[in-house]
Amino acid sequence: MASHRKIDSHKGDFGHILILAGSANFIGAAVLCAHAAIRCGAGLVTIGIPKGLNEVLLKIKPQEVMTLPLPQTKKKTLGVTAYKDIKKFMAKADILAIGPGLSQNKSTQKLIKKVIKTAGKPMVIDADALNALSKDLDLLKNAASAIKIVTPHSAEMMRLTGIDVKSINKNRLNIAKSFAKNYNVTVVLKGKDTVVASQGKTPYINKTGNPGMSTAGSGDVLTGIIASFLSQGLSAFDASKYGAFIHGLAADIAASKKTQMGMISSDIIDNIPAAIKKYS
Repeated sequence: MASHRKIDSHKGDFGHILILAGSANFIGAAVLCAHAAIRCGAGLVTIGIPKGLNEVLLKIKPQEVMTLPLPQTKKKTLGVTAYKDIKKFMAKADILAIGPGLSQNKSTQKLIKKVIKTAGKPMVIDADALNALSKDLDLLKNAASAIKIVTPHSAEMMRLTGIDVKSINKNRLNIAKSFAKNYNVTVVLKGKDTVVASQGKTPYINKTGNPGMSTAGSGDVLTGIIASFLSQGLSAFDASKYGAFIHGLAADIAASKKTQMGMISSDIIDNIPAAIKKYS
C-alpha cells in the first residue's frame, strides 16, 4: 500500500464507491462509512440514501461525498423499489459497500438480497446486509460478483454460521478460514486480534487497535476503509488486511490523544492520515 501518487493522477484513478447505508434511526452509519472511505483515498464516494433523509444528510456529510436519493419505505429505509435506480447507478460505480444502518425492514432486506445477487461489482458486506444473508447464505455462492468481503463481529458470525458466540471466540481463526472456503469470500472477523481469511491466502491476524474501539460506528468506519482500499486496486485480501491494520492504528493514535474511554468513531477517521503516514 503506497501513500504517494503519480504526478498526473486524477480522481478517476482511485475508484468510485457506492455506499448503500443509513435509515431514519441510523443515518450516522452512512456518514461514518463514507467519511472513512474518502479519507482513505477513494476518488469518488456516493451514499445511496432513503430520499426522505437526503436533506438531513446533505447537512452532516463530508462536503466531498455525493448522495443518491432513493425510493424509500414508510419507515424511511431503502425499499425494494430502489433496485432499478441502484442498478442504473452501479454501471458507473466500481465498488459497492452495503449494510451499515440499513435496518431489518422486510422491504430493505429484500432489496439487499437482490443487490448482492446481481450487482456484479466487488463488494464489502456488513451489518444489516449480513443479517439479510444469514437467512439465505446461498446468495454468497451465487452472487454475480466474484469479489466479496464480509465483515462480521462475533454475534453476526453466529447468525451466519449457527455457532454460538463463545465457541466462535475460542476458535476464531478456524471458523473464519472455514467460512471463507465454503462461500468463496474474504472474511474479516472483527474483534480483538481481527482475523482476515481468504481461500489460498495465509490468514492475517491484526495486532493494532484497542478497547476504545468498542464504540458505536467503529465497524462502519472499517467498512469504509476496506472499500476505499479495494477501490484503489488492492485485492480483497490485501484491502481487508491493510484496512484492519490502518483502522486499528488510527484508533491507537486517537486513544493516545483522547484516551480509550473518551474516543469515538469519528476520532478514528480523523487519525487515518496520521496512521497512513506512520505506516508509509
